[in-house]
Formats: sequence, structure tokens, C-alpha cells
Amino acid sequence: MTLTFILLATLIGGVLSVLVAAGLSTALLSRVVPHLVSLSTGVLLGTALGHVLPEAFEGAASTHALFLTLLGGLLFFFLLEKVELYRHTHHHEGDGHAHHHHFDRDQAGRGGLAVLVGDSVHNFCDGVLIAAAFLTDPHLGWMTALAAIAHEIPQEVGDYLVLLNAGFTRARALAYNLLSGLAAVLGGVLGYYLIQPFSALLPYLMVVAASCFVYVAVADLIPQLQRRLPWRATASQLLWLAVGLAATFALPNGH
Repeated sequence: MTLTFILLATLIGGVLSVLVAAGLSTALLSRVVPHLVSLSTGVLLGTALGHVLPEAFEGAASTHALFLTLLGGLLFFFLLEKVELYRHTHHHEGDGHAHHHHFDRDQAGRGGLAVLVGDSVHNFCDGVLIAAAFLTDPHLGWMTALAAIAHEIPQEVGDYLVLLNAGFTRARALAYNLLSGLAAVLGGVLGYYLIQPFSALLPYLMVVAASCFVYVAVADLIPQLQRRLPWRATASQLLWLAVGLAATFALPNGH
């Protein structure tokens, strides 16, 4: 059943967000992305700090070693992003950030390769972390999958808009995003078979998962929310952030 749950969770996370992006109009997508960014910020932080890290620290692993793993995880995802192998931007032309002309074409790269490679690595990592969470506890697995889906939806919406604005047809942009989304399934399956024999490593992988969620929230999402906005827009940000946090804490713990 664990492998079935992993397959289902990674498939939902890898494909649902792409279908949401493809099923809505460009104008509507541009309006909903800011709300999705606020919502996913709350889900990521609530899951990482309220569920994943507490679960990891409940085991017999050294607290000092787990904190060093957290630090290493943050640096690891920072370096992956530096070499453009871990993409989670939601910026695109027309998002209100005054990007230069041909910004989306530059983001997409030659033939969309930059989007495809960056998203594939990102989704593969998510799949491995989801597998590790399910091997620890099914409840934690679904919580981790929820966090992954929360930040994948605005991610895939942003990439879909980048590809459209770079000159891709809707069908081609959908195909590229679906292909990169399936990397989550591959990561989940490989994670299941490679991690299962080494159960002692699960607390450390949980900390890596938490570092991933915290990094995405703090390094990418929160800076997008820090722009000077009218009070109504600020209140909307706080509301969606609170909804994301409430969603994670409203679900019961697995123990």
C-alpha cells in the first residue's frame, strides 16, 4: 500500500498542477497566482515546522546531527538554484514586477530546455521526499504531498505562462509541463526502493524535506509577498497565508 500511496501522491502533485494551469485562461491565471503564492507559503511553513521537523526529532537520531542536516539542506537547495537545476520561480511577463521585454523567452531557454530541466529536478526531489515521508508514516506522507502540491501549483502556473509568452502553443506548453511533472513519480518510485532498506536515514531525509519547504517559502515565496501594496491586497495576502497554515494544523497528527 505504501508504494501505491507514493504513486498516487506524486501523480497528483506532478499532474494536477499542470492540468490546473492548462485549464484556466491566461488572464485568470495571472490573477490567481498571487493568492496561490500566499496560500502555499502557509502550507509549506506549517507542514515543515508543525509536522515534518517534529516527526524527525522524535526519533533516536542526534539533535545536533539533525540541525546540521537542516543547515546542509538549506545550503544544498541554495546551490542547486544557483546552478539553475532547481527552479521554483513564479515570475513572468505581466505579473506586475516590471520584467524586461523577452523576459519569458529568456526564462524558457532554448526550446524550453531551462524550464524542463529545472522543473524536472525540482519535481524529482519532491518525489524522493514524499517517498521518505510515506516510509516514515502515511499521515506524514500525505502532509508532505500536500505541501509539495501547494507549491507546485503556482510553480507550474508560472512556468506555463512563461512558455506561452515565449511563443509556445498551449498544447506544447502543456506537454512540456506534464513531462517535467512526471519526474515526481520517478523520484517517488526510486525513493521507495532506495530508501526502504535504510530506515535509519529517514529522520535525516525528513529534515531535508523540511529544509526544502522552508527554503522555497523563505527564499522565493515570502520575498514576492514583500512588495508595498494597498491595505486590501496586504490583508488578502495575510488571509491566504493564514488559510494555508490553518489547513496544515487542522489535520490531525498521525500519532
